[in-house]
Amino acid sequence: MARGKIEIKRIENATNRQVTYSKRRNGIFKKASELSVLCDAKVSIIMISSTGKLHEYISPSSTTKQIFDQYQKTLGIDLWSYLHERMQENLKKLKDVNKNLRKEIRQRMGEHLSDLSIQELRCLEGEMENSLKTIRDRKYQAIHNQIETCKKKVRNEEQIHKNLLNLQHEFGARDIKQQYEVVDNGGDYETVVGFSNGRSPAFALSLQPNPPKDLHSDLTFTFLD
Repeated sequence: MARGKIEIKRIENATNRQVTYSKRRNGIFKKASELSVLCDAKVSIIMISSTGKLHEYISPSSTTKQIFDQYQKTLGIDLWSYLHERMQENLKKLKDVNKNLRKEIRQRMGEHLSDLSIQELRCLEGEMENSLKTIRDRKYQAIHNQIETCKKKVRNEEQIHKNLLNLQHEFGARDIKQQYEVVDNGGDYETVVGFSNGRSPAFALSLQPNPPKDLHSDLTFTFLD
């Protein structure tokens, strides 16, 4: 039974369209491979699907570049001339931009000003003043930040110094209280001042309640164990 004739038109269903593309692509690649083997032909096929996916077949004995080179040689055309011309145009534009930028830099440095008109000189002066204002504002901000940082460091150092002084005063008063105190030694002594922190040897100076005329004879030193 003969197959019905299929109308050649775009398949609207996306799934059916993709399935048909895959089947027919494989069939074409199979025929190209057979043609390459049977006839010793150089075959190159490039296919791009509706989704932008590239598929390619090239004879095993050849490369894509060789096929393109032979194509250009046979037809006497240059496929890359247009691309080369566009590259040259882009290069020329980039050179012009670079030239203008260098010229502006030299003018901002005070060079090559003789070719400028009065209006151009005024515009350049305004741009320089704006740039100078921006630079000064940034400089003042940097100085302000450094000053604030130094003030903060000074405040921290002052606080540390204050804390050290408080500790020194506290420990100094504690040592004096521990080392010196009034001691009641008994007997005929009125007061005895001595070391009471257990240091050895220690001594105390004692005075008589009713000192005689000759003080040197009654001044005694008592060592405390």
